[in-house]
Amino acid sequence: MKTSILLTTILLIIFATPSRVMSMEAKKALIPAPVSAVWGSGTFTFSGQTKILVSPLNEQTRLSAELLAGLVKNPTGKSLAIMQGEKPAKGSVFMTLDGSIKNNEGYVLEVTTKGLTIRAKSAVGLFYAVQTIRQLLPEDVEKAELVANLNLSIPTCTITDEPRFAYRGMHLDVGRHLFPVKNIKRYIDMLAMHKMNNFHWHLTEDQGWRIEIKKYPKLTEIGAYRKETLAGLQKKTGNTFDGIPYGGFYSQNEIREVVAYAKAKFITIIPEIEMPGHSCAALTAYPELSCTGGPFEVRKLWGVEEDVFCAGNDRVFGFVEDVLTEVMDLFPSQYIHIGGDECPKKRWEKCPKCQKRIKEQGLKDELELQSYFIRRIEKFVSSKGRNIIGWDEILEGGLAPGATVMSWRGEEGGIAAAKSGHDVIMTPGKYTYFCYYQCEDRTNQPIALGGYVPLELTYSYDPLPKELSALEQKHILGLEGCLWTEQIQTPELLEYMSYPRTFAIAETGWSPANLKNFDSFVKRITEMHKRYDAIGVKYYTGEYRDTKALKEKK
Repeated sequence: MKTSILLTTILLIIFATPSRVMSMEAKKALIPAPVSAVWGSGTFTFSGQTKILVSPLNEQTRLSAELLAGLVKNPTGKSLAIMQGEKPAKGSVFMTLDGSIKNNEGYVLEVTTKGLTIRAKSAVGLFYAVQTIRQLLPEDVEKAELVANLNLSIPTCTITDEPRFAYRGMHLDVGRHLFPVKNIKRYIDMLAMHKMNNFHWHLTEDQGWRIEIKKYPKLTEIGAYRKETLAGLQKKTGNTFDGIPYGGFYSQNEIREVVAYAKAKFITIIPEIEMPGHSCAALTAYPELSCTGGPFEVRKLWGVEEDVFCAGNDRVFGFVEDVLTEVMDLFPSQYIHIGGDECPKKRWEKCPKCQKRIKEQGLKDELELQSYFIRRIEKFVSSKGRNIIGWDEILEGGLAPGATVMSWRGEEGGIAAAKSGHDVIMTPGKYTYFCYYQCEDRTNQPIALGGYVPLELTYSYDPLPKELSALEQKHILGLEGCLWTEQIQTPELLEYMSYPRTFAIAETGWSPANLKNFDSFVKRITEMHKRYDAIGVKYYTGEYRDTKALKEKK
């Protein structure tokens, strides 16, 4: 009897362990964590005979089918047929739009040994389901070369999923340092894999104007180039420079190419054109738009420049409207980011035109003059059927009626905006600025701006402030990670500073708060290292946990 029980136990272990291990490994690899995942004991295997049936098959739904077919073809050379289909078939993948699913980005993925079924309310839900399948497949699907005898199996499961927040974004500053189009696309790829839906492209700065504007060619002929760049960290005195001219910009054709690429990944690109501050590159090209008339040079130091657009000069508003008209033609996004941050008022205080504007408009001071500037631009953007986003300084002097606030100097600006009925995207630097160091010991780390934002601190952030009521919390659209590039000169360093902190933002934006668990996240990130290696991206692999930072947070 004992022998029989022992034999039965051994057989159960032999036959149960592989499916259990496979399910657990698959579960670890999903980032962001799904709302619900029930794992089975079998697998489904893709073959050359697997078909992808889509209902309905159109331009939008085809994107997901082609993505899945590409994942299979990359390492195997097998081409999966894509066709219209009204119901599941044995050995097939069936994708269908289902109006009963409430969330526009939500999906249900059912994997059996006989096939896959994906149901989603919209094409974007189908796309996110395929990203989940991608993470369940072996990491070899990420490789360009063929892999002999690759078994493309995924575990049987039922996954029901939808995002917690509508806005899940990452920012990239290309004003300080420029990155090739191929690397911008790769950045977008990584956002898409982790179900992020917004790419905030910071295109203009004191240190460089990076977008071609046809009506004002000197913006890129002059404003896109600086004589040299600060070497190392900035000091109060005694700064040294590399002596190497630096610059470049994206042509309008390149912008359209990137926008189309992102659209195919269901990512919206939100352009940022800085105003009224951080405008030294533009003023170098067109000094008549300043309070003093210049001359200027594209800034080679970091930090804040005192020369800004003249708020008392109507030519400035004509210029900005012309620029934004071309920008809106290139970017179909509902939001246009107009900056609004770190605008010194020193020049305005002494400028006759600015003082005249204050008097004529009945403004109290220069803070209200900035509010006048932003409100005037907001009115123009609104007339084109778009909405503005600004950093939380746009609250100063009074918030423009339709403005959305990006709260970076902590949560206070976001809380104030939400309480006044304005939408908010949370980007507090303490948690979401990836230009800061990732670990306390900086001995072997690349130079950063000096702050300290370890992965655990980023992951701990909840963008819903407790100070807000349930009704006010509805104005929190989501959150965004920010990558400022003063000390990020190469694409490799861009990735190293971004990942995996970006993926913590992705999980916070997508997964239910009660399912977030840092230990689980680290295990899944570690499992995902193999996939990132297959893709070839660089990422930080040091200490992910940091109790000191969390204590300081409290």
